Amino acid sequence: MRKISLFILLFLSLHFSAQILSETQKLESLCRVWGFLKYYHPNVAKGKFNWDEQLFQKIDELENINDKNQLNEFYSNWIESLGKIEECKECLKQENKIYFLKNFDLNWINDQNIFSENVIQKLKFIQDNRNIRENYYFGINGRKVYFRNENSYGSKFISKQINLFELFRYWNYAEYFFAYKYKTDQNWNDVLKEMIPKFLTITTDENYHLTLAELVTKTDDSHAFLFSRLISLNQYGRKNVPVEYSYAEGKLIVTKLNSNIFNEENPLKKGDVIYDINGFTIPQKVNSFGKYLPASNSWGKINKSRYLFLYTNKDSTDLKIERDGQNLALRVKTYSQKEIISQKPTVPEKWKFLDDEKKIGYVNMGIIKRTDLDEMFENLRNAESIIFDSRNYPNMTILPLSKLLLPENKIYYQFNFPETNYLSKFYIRKNSIGSSNSDYYKGNVIILVNEITQSQAETTVMMLKQHPKAKVIGGYTSGANGDVIEFNIADLKTCFTGLGAYYPNGTETQRIGIIPDIIIKPTIKGIQEEKDEILERALKYIKDGY
Repeated sequence: MRKISLFILLFLSLHFSAQILSETQKLESLCRVWGFLKYYHPNVAKGKFNWDEQLFQKIDELENINDKNQLNEFYSNWIESLGKIEECKECLKQENKIYFLKNFDLNWINDQNIFSENVIQKLKFIQDNRNIRENYYFGINGRKVYFRNENSYGSKFISKQINLFELFRYWNYAEYFFAYKYKTDQNWNDVLKEMIPKFLTITTDENYHLTLAELVTKTDDSHAFLFSRLISLNQYGRKNVPVEYSYAEGKLIVTKLNSNIFNEENPLKKGDVIYDINGFTIPQKVNSFGKYLPASNSWGKINKSRYLFLYTNKDSTDLKIERDGQNLALRVKTYSQKEIISQKPTVPEKWKFLDDEKKIGYVNMGIIKRTDLDEMFENLRNAESIIFDSRNYPNMTILPLSKLLLPENKIYYQFNFPETNYLSKFYIRKNSIGSSNSDYYKGNVIILVNEITQSQAETTVMMLKQHPKAKVIGGYTSGANGDVIEFNIADLKTCFTGLGAYYPNGTETQRIGIIPDIIIKPTIKGIQEEKDEILERALKYIKDGY
């Protein structure tokens, strides 16, 4: 019995000392170590190694590693091969900055289930003596980071190694540079665990693109996208129903009929309410798109889906509609974009009066330019109220407009910039706007917003809110705010938010948006009657004061 007990103890001792690791565990650790060394190790960060080739080699070598001991010998030898690291006295220097640390997390280095004490100490030494000079793999242009010296391996499926490489590259981009990593629905560490098996099973070009799109969508950032014609043409479709429509109350309302080159009749009519497309409700269609369309929130998903609802690869689409109180089922022919004749939209005025008495001015923020502002203000400055329509994207008018409208210089915004000497840390800088101005605009400032109000538009609204008589009216804004980093992944264009943006007290706008003072959204009835219900609500506020 004693011999059996000793045998069991010996077996258990050997088992735990040679801890077996899963493929996902090994690849997850490789992704982390490879990305960390890329940006933190001084020799690697200077571009002394072909870092892509190093990863391809390590992926192959990893297949012959089965347990924790072998894995740590593998990492220890790899780190030693990268050369000596000098002690960095400047790394100990305390910067005179206020840091934002919600994204900063190198605790994985201390994971004793994966790493030995020897490897942990090696990684910590690199962290403490990290690269703080120019980095071969990214640069700074003004206040924005850009990635550089990255190789392209094309957008077609090639191999498991390339699949994993693109996953690892993107995951580490977000790990160290995505300003809102801490805001994702799914913890970014868990994203890596989930996506590794998916990237391992890719076998076609389309599946490659869809899996990349799913990864990008995990950022939950309306700024993010993946430009893939393969997804656009195969997943959404090449043909469309020749109509224009608006979205309200979970349905589509036809607002315009477009003709086609064959002069064929369209069974739809203006004002029709579409509530079912090929057996799917509009919310179900949004959910089906959601896996591959990154957005900060539910209204962002709807906004990004709005042009996709009626696309298909079929020659017709089955619709269920409401018309004059009746429910109808229609089969509507579809056409390629070349076969649809769209009317050119009329160009709205940059600014105008909405009443004969010239008491209410209106400014279209999506059209007016910086060079127009002085003339606009000279025309509208005596109006009792000016409505700034921000349901669009502005033209960098925020600074000169603030000097015309605001009575004083005020802090209106907090930016979080990436700390390039200690990646995944961000530092805080308050931004002021406006100037001391006794001749500022003293009437009502009304700001119209909805889900299209995004990024620079949201920033502009936050400036306008500083006016003493400001009122924001409309729906929730996009909730994607701050400068973006644009780059390619698998040779496909993409981006995410690389600079954080907050109210002066640190309150977040990302994923939340700017909450209007008066919330009003379009209705089916209003769209059918061609009403601008948000603008009408603004006029009511100006008239009645509530």
